Amino acid sequence: MKFSTLRVLAVSAMLSVSALAGVAYAENPMVGGAPMSETKDIIDNAVNSADHTTLVAAVKAAGLVDTLKGAGPFTVLAPVNAAFDALPAGTVDNLLKPENKAQLTKILTCHVIPANALAADISKMAMDDGGTHMVDTVGGCKLALKSEGGKVTITDENGNVANVTIADVVQSNGVIHVIDKVLLPKS
Repeated sequence: MKFSTLRVLAVSAMLSVSALAGVAYAENPMVGGAPMSETKDIIDNAVNSADHTTLVAAVKAAGLVDTLKGAGPFTVLAPVNAAFDALPAGTVDNLLKPENKAQLTKILTCHVIPANALAADISKMAMDDGGTHMVDTVGGCKLALKSEGGKVTITDENGNVANVTIADVVQSNGVIHVIDKVLLPKS
C-alpha cells in the first residue's frame, strides 16, 4: 500500500514539473506582436516579428539564414526596424545591394555572440569583470556588455550604446535580445 502511495506521489510530482515547464515555455516574451516559441530557431521566430523586417531582409541578403538556423548556440542582438531607420539616409538600401554583401555580413555577424548568454549570465560576467564584460562576436567585433540596475547595454567598437529592450527570448538554438541600435564594426 505504501509503495502505491509513493508511486502516486512520484507521478504527481512529475506532472507538476511538466506543468511548470509548460508555464515557463508560455512566458517567452512576445516580440513585434508575435509569440516566440522556444522550439523554433532564431530565423523561424524572427520572421514573425513585425519589428524585425529590416533585420530579416538583411540576414537574407547576406546569406546568413542557414547559419542562424544552425545548431548554435547563438546569442543574437537583434536591432528593431527603428534602429535601422536611425542610420543615415540610404545606408540600409546601400547595404542590401549585392556588391555590399561582405560589409553587410560583417555588420550582421557583429550582432552574434557564439554562446547562449541570458541577461542574468551577462550581468554576472559584467559584475565579475568589474562592471564591463568584453566579448568577441562571430564577425570579429569586440563588444562591451554592461548591466546596471537590471538593464543590459552593449557598446560597440565606435562607442555606440544599444539598450536591451526585450531580454531572454529563448530559441531552440540560442537566445535573442532585442536592441534599440545597430552595432557597427570599427570604422
